[in-house]
Amino acid sequence: MLSAFLHAPTLSFLCSSSSSPQPQPKPRPCLSSMASSSLVRIAVVGDVHDDWDLEEDANALQFLKPDLVLFTGDFGNENLELVQDVAALNFPKAVILGNHDSWSTQQFSSKKKDRVQLQLECLGQEHVGYKRLDFPLLKLSIVGGRPFSCGGQQIFRKRLLSARYGIQDMEGSAKRIYEAALGTPEDHLVILLAHNGPTGVLAVN
Repeated sequence: MLSAFLHAPTLSFLCSSSSSPQPQPKPRPCLSSMASSSLVRIAVVGDVHDDWDLEEDANALQFLKPDLVLFTGDFGNENLELVQDVAALNFPKAVILGNHDSWSTQQFSSKKKDRVQLQLECLGQEHVGYKRLDFPLLKLSIVGGRPFSCGGQQIFRKRLLSARYGIQDMEGSAKRIYEAALGTPEDHLVILLAHNGPTGVLAVN
């Protein structure tokens, strides 16, 4: 899957701001302002949906030589084996699970570990749902959005989110994302990693 991107054009991140009469927090540096002193190469892999060849795609990543790899979820319909392969990749990375990664599991099993629990377990600290993962050498912090999201106004897999994160509604979800970002080192850029992007506000992320 990744091999298709080897000859894709380089992407640039642009930072923008809007004026406001209200006092604003001290802005964090834009990637463009850091370009003269350092460059960070980030590979983003999204919606694999079972189309992953461990050897071929690992080689593609080796070719790209990223400083950081971000996985946006939907590896497959609870494809534990693929997630285990991703977890074993020897790259700095951060992961958020998508709705297909909890496709069949509506609530956690109390009798044995289900495939959602096993995915979360093998990813460990690299799964950033509702938390922040700092990369001091890169001066980057990854803040995770809502796990298992499929977008829209309704929470997908509410029982899973309630059991693991204590989330009951969108307001609580937005609060957890905000709290995860608090305490980010002042000299770090912040990247929000989510399976579905926000529509207007973080609450629907």
